[in-house]
Amino acid sequence: MNFEAHFQAALDGLKERGNYRVFAELQRRRGDYPHATRYLPDGSTQDVTVWCSNDYLGMGQHPDVLTAMHEELDRSGAGSGGTRNISGTMHVHRLLESELADLHGKEAALLFNSGYMSNWAALSTLASKIPGCVVFSDALNHASMIEGIRHSRAKFHVFKHNDVEDLDRLLSQYGPDVPKLVAFESVYSMDGDIAPIKEICDVADKHGAMTYIDEVHAVGMYGPRGGGVAEREGLMGRLTVIEGTLAKAYGVVGGYIAGSKALCDFVRSFASGFIFSTALPPAIAAGALASVKHLKESPFERKRQQERVQKVRAALRATGIPQMENPSHIIPVMVGDAKKAKMISDWLMEHHGIYVQPINYPTVPVGTERLRITPGPVHSDDDIDRLVKALSDIWGQCALHRVEAAA
Repeated sequence: MNFEAHFQAALDGLKERGNYRVFAELQRRRGDYPHATRYLPDGSTQDVTVWCSNDYLGMGQHPDVLTAMHEELDRSGAGSGGTRNISGTMHVHRLLESELADLHGKEAALLFNSGYMSNWAALSTLASKIPGCVVFSDALNHASMIEGIRHSRAKFHVFKHNDVEDLDRLLSQYGPDVPKLVAFESVYSMDGDIAPIKEICDVADKHGAMTYIDEVHAVGMYGPRGGGVAEREGLMGRLTVIEGTLAKAYGVVGGYIAGSKALCDFVRSFASGFIFSTALPPAIAAGALASVKHLKESPFERKRQQERVQKVRAALRATGIPQMENPSHIIPVMVGDAKKAKMISDWLMEHHGIYVQPINYPTVPVGTERLRITPGPVHSDDDIDRLVKALSDIWGQCALHRVEAAA
């Protein structure tokens, strides 16, 4: 077999369909976020405004976070020194786990190197190590959850997205002696819709099932202390496992689960993804700790971010740019064509220094291609005006459909 030809043919196919991903090479500028410097292939640079970051609240630039990281780097050095089991458990790891357990009202928390790893390791361990466990997974769950469930080799069912009746129907096929686990997200990152957490918990309780919620796009963002949608709705105590990330609203990197002491210790003791991974560098953990502490006490970033979201939404409506309406902070601008979505993204970057990545298949279904806009508290009125005007201009050039502008 000509392996190189096979690789190239697959890549050419992606390019032909408009699904080939091109990385924008950026350098964030401390104190100037969401503005950044883009490095071009010819060695030149370009000033850009970032509109698609998951650093939702700009905490990756916050002075408290940076100071904590500098101090811990000077105190502990660069790396953790190994896996948590061998030599990598630092004092700051334990402090961060305690802070996260408190955030979610749980007995314990367990750190992982990423949100992907925390989902993959926790779900695969729970589903494989509980004899006869059957998993019920929302149809739009993240790839990390899907891979964790598949890796467990446990029996699983996929219920229709946010459809409590379908979940109830599937759970009803199993008697009370069958261990069950319901896995779902709070905020779904591509459509921005929010799960009916209470209703899912009601159905899970009815059938004696555990509940596992992924709050990665909600922690730091919702609730009086940033505990997520479940905190906002007073439901944290009803969830068996709350999973989150430190890489989005908290602005650093890492993932975690929070739950009972026994559950977290069970995952710690049996999850290969935890056991065999080098621990997070202590400076990273210190930055995350500072970020979690700050957002527990400060509602400013959340309120400002929500106000920015509403301002962008109103401006898009006024110009007829189609967006997917939802109750979250995520604004999907609907294009419906992979090639045009990439063309719009490229044009915005080239002509206006506006960086927003196209979202194409397989991340979203064919025909629902979009630009995923994530306004933050640091986007100015001028940033918003430039974004919406540029989008309106290119929309006209592409002869794309507009919706009726709000009166």
